[in-house]
Amino acid sequence: MQDLYQRSITNIVDCRLISAEALKDMEPLIDGLGAIQVEATGIVDYKDVCQHMASEFVDRGGHVELGNPVLNIDENDKQISVSTRKGIRYVDKMVCCAGLQADRLVKLHGISPHFQIVPFRGEYYRLSRRFEGAIKHLIYPIPDPAMPFLGIHLTRMVDGTLTVGPNAVLGFKREGYGLINISLKDSVCMLSKPGFWRLIRQYIKPGMGELKNAWFKHAYLQQVRRYLPGISPEDLIPFPAGIRAQAVLSDGTLVHDFLFKETGRGLHVCNAPSPAATSAIPIGEYLCDHVSRNN
Repeated sequence: MQDLYQRSITNIVDCRLISAEALKDMEPLIDGLGAIQVEATGIVDYKDVCQHMASEFVDRGGHVELGNPVLNIDENDKQISVSTRKGIRYVDKMVCCAGLQADRLVKLHGISPHFQIVPFRGEYYRLSRRFEGAIKHLIYPIPDPAMPFLGIHLTRMVDGTLTVGPNAVLGFKREGYGLINISLKDSVCMLSKPGFWRLIRQYIKPGMGELKNAWFKHAYLQQVRRYLPGISPEDLIPFPAGIRAQAVLSDGTLVHDFLFKETGRGLHVCNAPSPAATSAIPIGEYLCDHVSRNN
């Protein structure tokens, strides 16, 4: 925690260390040896934010086209042509933020990726109503610095409900948000890469722990009870899962930072680690500035 606090100070984050007693005064239901209180924090509905940003983009003359897969990307010294099922789009510049399909779009552009996207399914629960109003802050455990995941944490949503999660379970379907989450295409693609097997060898122990948390609610519950001891199995109500697009290098290294692939007219965002959603606006400004400078 001290190391994380020093990093926060270095990066000019408005925060302070508090004792176990101060933590208990702030959050009576939470146990901890101490905490880092971050003053500048909050929560939004990202779906609502995304819809409003898309609407504003259209109002300013932009065009949003859904359900039209990209088939190929060609580039010359004058333009980029993006071939889709509904025709070809010609653009001067392209910024590609493809998330779970990032490595495939890079390959379609004729670039050797040197990485693969491995999907990690993050499973959440909603806490029962008895906790609403009783927990007033976002509660995070101290993360493992060797892993690019935040750990199972408590989030107070915009509507006042509380969620707990996510874990980080290896996924076998990139868009696996439903109950049946296996894709033969995605599985073969993932298992055929040497980087995947090197990753598994490095992280077999934490990986098995995450599988245990996914398969057995009691194991998941034990992770939450480390800082919320009063929770019971009946308090965990199923909630929609998320999928993390994690870039893995060919040597099995988990990419902890941003990863970009660039051409004369194109920029691919290949890895965007948490808190990329929180930082979406400054990240977008950075990408636009970068593309403009290289115009």
